[in-house]
Amino acid sequence: MTTLHRHPEHLDVLVERDIVTHDAARKALAVLRIAFGLTFLWAFFDKLLALGFATGKDTETGVVDYFGPDAWINGGSPTFGFLNFGVSPDNPFQGFFNSMAGAAWADWLFMLGLLGIGLALTLGIGIRLAAISGGLLYLMMWAASLPLANNPVIDDHLIGLVTLIVLALTLAGDTWGAGKQWATTNIVRRFPVLR
Repeated sequence: MTTLHRHPEHLDVLVERDIVTHDAARKALAVLRIAFGLTFLWAFFDKLLALGFATGKDTETGVVDYFGPDAWINGGSPTFGFLNFGVSPDNPFQGFFNSMAGAAWADWLFMLGLLGIGLALTLGIGIRLAAISGGLLYLMMWAASLPLANNPVIDDHLIGLVTLIVLALTLAGDTWGAGKQWATTNIVRRFPVLR
């Protein structure tokens, strides 16, 4: 049974300590949340600026063209390569994903998603929305990766999806994040999905 702690300044606000009672576990969840947040932010900045990890590196020579034509700020498409060349011909959804490759709406949704999810997880606010949108992104990336190379069903995308759900359900934004303060705002009290 969940017990609500009464905080003098905000009554009946469910906080992480009510769900995860061990301090070390809350800190471990905070580290996991921040790490996931930073991976989303890194993907955003790598695609925005072509920093040479997934974007801007010549696959044949290994030379990195920082801030070059692959950078989104210079007209590159963050979705074109993966959705056009990264989807296997054996994938039952190949036509669907290929049709989105390089579309401006797909690029904008993908980049805003990476930025929003990354900021929410890193700051510890909006974890539920980050879990929903990040879970959808992971699910689509999993579907685009079919058939999987190392396991018939599970890959890192599904593990990421499950991790985001765990972070949202445990209110992992409260430890080393602004989740508790965020939970007391009027908008979050009115729309709990923003928690």
